[in-house]
Amino acid sequence: MTSSTPHTPATGQRFLTGLLGAPIAHSASPAMHERAAEAMGAHCHYQLIEIAGAGRDELKSILDGVRRLGFAGINVTFPYKEAVVDLLDELSPGAKAIGAVNTVVVRDGKLTGHNTDTTGFARAARQLVTNSNHGPVAVIGTGGVGKAIAFALADLGVSEIRIFDTDTAKARHLVSLLHNKQSIRVADSVDDAVRGAVGIVNGTPIGMLPNRGTPVPDALLHAEAWVADAVYSPLWTPLLNAAKAKGAPVMTGRDLAIYQAADAFELFTGFAPSTTEMGIAFDAVMVKRYPTPNAA
Repeated sequence: MTSSTPHTPATGQRFLTGLLGAPIAHSASPAMHERAAEAMGAHCHYQLIEIAGAGRDELKSILDGVRRLGFAGINVTFPYKEAVVDLLDELSPGAKAIGAVNTVVVRDGKLTGHNTDTTGFARAARQLVTNSNHGPVAVIGTGGVGKAIAFALADLGVSEIRIFDTDTAKARHLVSLLHNKQSIRVADSVDDAVRGAVGIVNGTPIGMLPNRGTPVPDALLHAEAWVADAVYSPLWTPLLNAAKAKGAPVMTGRDLAIYQAADAFELFTGFAPSTTEMGIAFDAVMVKRYPTPNAA
């Protein structure tokens, strides 16, 4: 997406957006979206809607409020990316295929679900996939972000996707969604998934503070396989620190966070934001929160 100048058609416009999920106090999204708007002379208020344990009826009420209160749209994160799907009026083709939504756009009273985790991860990981000759990639976790990552890898043309989840039924379901599009299989274990893979992606919350675990034992990491983590709180998870120590190419959750936010911003507003400005805002949040980002 292209960077915007202060003299854009967005100048003077106001946008109300937000994020639904729990826990979300750590989110860098408000800073990124509000700075992107400011850089183009507009104003965005990005509201955190932190509600834990919401059932179907409560989610429907929240979404009805979003529809009626002037929101341009909201992002949706854990644990509601799949739960909101059948509460929306329409789905983009990508969100429908995945069965998970991280962006809901309000237009003319209608709620349309999109998935910018997929487009964002594809943008973030393209060079890693290219550099590793589109070889096989292991995806750990099949929740909303794990599913989006698998679809992104299929779009990037990796030779095989190996899926591992402790919930085998969820892993099999994801494979069924992609089997006509890509060589993909359920792995019996993490070891089975990563053996011979040129890339490893953590699509689980493991490693997100306060959790200090890792989804892949250190002994399975090596310099020939790149490692990416969707977690960005902290930016340097135990998994990434271990992979870096082994000499592996690594990708923190930074680029995914920025690119998915940029794609969502454009869907909300119709204007392409500056990913540079969003990155500056993201980095400022991280520096404030984690003064020593490389500490394990």
